[in-house]
Amino acid sequence: MIMNESKYNAHWETKILSDLGSFQRGKSRHRPRNDKSLFENGHFPLVQTGEIKDANLYITSHNATYNSFGLKQSKLWPKNTLCITIAANIAETALLGYPMCFPDSVVGFIANPKESSELFMHYVFTYIRKAIQSSASGSIQDNINIDYLTRLKFKIPAKSYQDGIVKTLSQIDSKIEINNQINAELEAMAKLLFDYWFVQFDFPFDFDQGKPDASGRPYKSSGGKMVYNKQLKREIPEGWDDGTLSDVANIIMGQSPPGNTYNENQNGIVFFQGSTDFGIRFPSIRQYTTHPSRIAPEDSILLSVRAPVGTLNQALCECCIGRGLAAINEKSGSNSYLWSQMTYFKQVFDYRNSVGTTFGSITKDDLFSLKVVLPSKDAINHFKSIVDSFHQKIKVNSIENQKLSELRDWLLPMLMNGQVKVGESKE
Repeated sequence: MIMNESKYNAHWETKILSDLGSFQRGKSRHRPRNDKSLFENGHFPLVQTGEIKDANLYITSHNATYNSFGLKQSKLWPKNTLCITIAANIAETALLGYPMCFPDSVVGFIANPKESSELFMHYVFTYIRKAIQSSASGSIQDNINIDYLTRLKFKIPAKSYQDGIVKTLSQIDSKIEINNQINAELEAMAKLLFDYWFVQFDFPFDFDQGKPDASGRPYKSSGGKMVYNKQLKREIPEGWDDGTLSDVANIIMGQSPPGNTYNENQNGIVFFQGSTDFGIRFPSIRQYTTHPSRIAPEDSILLSVRAPVGTLNQALCECCIGRGLAAINEKSGSNSYLWSQMTYFKQVFDYRNSVGTTFGSITKDDLFSLKVVLPSKDAINHFKSIVDSFHQKIKVNSIENQKLSELRDWLLPMLMNGQVKVGESKE
């Protein structure tokens, strides 16, 4: 079977994918794979299948690092290697933004420069991903092997024409990458501000007026009065109080609609459940339901309440939330302060998971009982006056990215089957 055969590309040469470059599985020979001895004081980046799935085009961050012992049982791949997942998240692809290791659940592809490019192969796999996933669905582990990948047949245009396809699609992906970078910077700025103001208590304070002010001095480090709080077991600024998440937030726990009410043809209301398409700020819309049960308002913070507990996303529109999710909203005003608060809690959840604490789920009562500092209204309002604009820009960029992704996905099959031409061609 030729994966992209059509009447428009009959003159393109039929090749198997291994004709375009070399495929090799990643390495992770040591067991167990999470042995701490592989990671202590590590500095060799390690990327996993989930991070490949979450990347748009290039993998530009990592969560784990091997030490020298870890590297010996693995391999460091060069920048621009194409990563192809063959287990868990099947046939997801992204290029390394810098040298990294990856496990044997990932295949690395390095192109023969005379035949193709890693970017072109990325778009090949983007085009055939659903077909590969369908062929693997229902297998014992829902995975594929390297022999399966290398034997796939594809109609391949001349290298110069491949480059034209890559240029067209990568211009769209580059704009998405820029928006993602801007969003990451805005997220980091909001987090830094929250940490300074509500964790370290160095919010700007006008000591003469006795209230937060943009031109004021850092409260705690400038001698602002701190009072020990027995509930929080720490000092907090004078006049602030302790409370629980229920004091500042409304929480809706998800409940899946009845069976056979899901679809992917935009019939009904947007539906999210568990960690589907999560990993980015605003999740991609995949499913809809005609019988919604629990409705989350637009801009709700969507929290994964089952393993992995603490994954955060936000609703671009009103949606139905199923099992494994909770929708959280501030009781007053925008969610910008609450987003930062929940990001802080996520660090706590992640720590519990990392040290092996049994933490498979969290209930509504658990969420409501999470202890929080209750700052003065002036401090929160001043914080929101700054970061609300950050969150609005993140939302605008995310909406643009979804539209750009739709454009890319619309163009991709027509470029790959020759229906839409790029540039001049003598083929």
